[in-house]
Amino acid sequence: MENYLIAMTVFAGIYAIMALGMNLIWGLGGMVNLGLAGFYAVGAYTSALVTTRLGLPIYLAVPLAVLVSALVGVVVAVITARLQGDYLAIVTLGLAELVRLTASNEIWLTNGTDGISGVPGPWRGVLSPTAFNSLYLAIVLCIVAILYLLLSRLAASPFGRVLRAIREDEMVAAVAGKSILSFKIRTFAVGCGLVGFAGALFAHYSSYVAPDVFQSIVTIHVILAVAVGGVGNMRGALLGAVIVIALGEATRFLAGSLDFIAPSQAAAVRESLIALFLIVVLNVRKQGLLPEKMPVYSEEKR
Repeated sequence: MENYLIAMTVFAGIYAIMALGMNLIWGLGGMVNLGLAGFYAVGAYTSALVTTRLGLPIYLAVPLAVLVSALVGVVVAVITARLQGDYLAIVTLGLAELVRLTASNEIWLTNGTDGISGVPGPWRGVLSPTAFNSLYLAIVLCIVAILYLLLSRLAASPFGRVLRAIREDEMVAAVAGKSILSFKIRTFAVGCGLVGFAGALFAHYSSYVAPDVFQSIVTIHVILAVAVGGVGNMRGALLGAVIVIALGEATRFLAGSLDFIAPSQAAAVRESLIALFLIVVLNVRKQGLLPEKMPVYSEEKR
């Protein structure tokens, strides 16, 4: 039971990192990115491949995974620079499916649907399973705390204020002399890099990556985490990630206790219960549990 609780907390931390990245792109920048599962896969596969095939140490593989994910984010941002709303969402969703299908079919590189196993973890094999899980939990929580502090400072900085201006009205921001494309590219790069970071952490924790792990449901869960927690609020992203993971596990036990339904029906019950909870929360708190608080600037600061 102890290892299970630690593992769920680790996954909550990984989802929190993705939620922070999504909150930067969507919450502050107003760009709808439905390709999170794709960037998650890019980060996981990059780190897994360079450690298992090239023998790079983890402390070099993870930054490389972040860099590759950020570069893919830059490419996507440039391609979709003129797209907004539904069109941007469709393109990024297609990118996620492209990454997953590539991982499934390029057997020479990713081992196809069999996946890549034996991805190393920090001191795995040296430590006991409980000690390894505890160590990894400490690492993930430290990373989440650092990223939260950095992104909170970024949100309160002039860069964050420009992102909010772009989110509210791109034309007004452009008239004010801001380079919309430059800000969008940088925001996409940082946000996608964070999602790739989460993917690399997942790979080294689970020691196995396969295309089935990176279904679109991952993107949906992260978006729900941001929406429930509070779009534009970094604390809300953390809270939403914890709620989504907790709901998923609580409904797993609840659905499993219903002996009169089939396993496939139990899965549908789980998703229905999660959806019902989220609908209730968003009806009661339309801006999420922790709504974004717009900064107030005095005349002296202006």
